[in-house]
Parts: sequence; C-alpha cells; structure tokens
Amino acid sequence: MFEKILYPTDFSNEAHKALDFVISLKDAGAKEVVILHVIEKANFDAIARYATKDIGEIEKNLKARAMAEIQPIEERLKKKGFKVKVVIAKAVPYMGILDVEKKEKVSAIVIGSHGMSNIAEIFLGSVSEKIVRRAKTPVLVVR
Repeated sequence: MFEKILYPTDFSNEAHKALDFVISLKDAGAKEVVILHVIEKANFDAIARYATKDIGEIEKNLKARAMAEIQPIEERLKKKGFKVKVVIAKAVPYMGILDVEKKEKVSAIVIGSHGMSNIAEIFLGSVSEKIVRRAKTPVLVVR
C-alpha cells in the first residue's frame, strides 16, 4: 500500500517518534524512504543578511550539519531493509515537503505532530497541519 514513504525531519523528538512509525511500515510493505530535511529559507535569509562570512560557506555548513544528523537515520533504515534517498532542501518547510512529495511520487508522508519551532507554530500554523491540508497523498501524523 505505502511503498515509498516521505519522512520529513527537523531532528526533533517528535520527528524521531515518526521515524519509529516509518520503520513499523516495513511489515506493511514499505520498501523505500525519502528522508527530507528542509533548511528554513526565512532563517537562512536572515542569517545571510547579517552574515560576515561567505553565504555559500554558511549554506555548505548547514547542509553538512544536516547530513551528520541524517546519517544515523539513513543507516538505521538501511539496516531494516529500506532503500533510502536523502534530500536536503532550502525552502519554506511545508512547501519544500510538498515539492518533494510531488517530485518523488511518494505513496505517503509520515511526519511528527510538531517540531522544533513549536512556539512559532502556535501563531503561524503548524507545518504538519499545512501538509495535511495540501498533500495529495495520505499523511500520517505521529504524536
């Protein structure tokens, strides 16, 4: 049923709980997982505005840090028998997720109920809520 899963992560506790759920889908026929981390464009743009370093170097460092966080997740999924693809995007988080949903033709999205920016989400609306409302594929929100 859900052969290709999109797993967006911000490396929060809720995202790690969602990973456990992704792994449990192996028994239901899941074969491939696309791990996605979105570098929030607004935060990046703010850093770029005031940065004294080369912006390309800052972006490279952010991507390297994200890859360091993703590597153990990727290894864990591969040990469970999943084919794994890693995507790091710079975007508005929900837009980046929806873009990868479309490009990768996933059969489901598994996402944590809220992430690291929980205070901002109270005022702006959560990423997971926007995904549920706009996604073309089923979305499993893990509490």
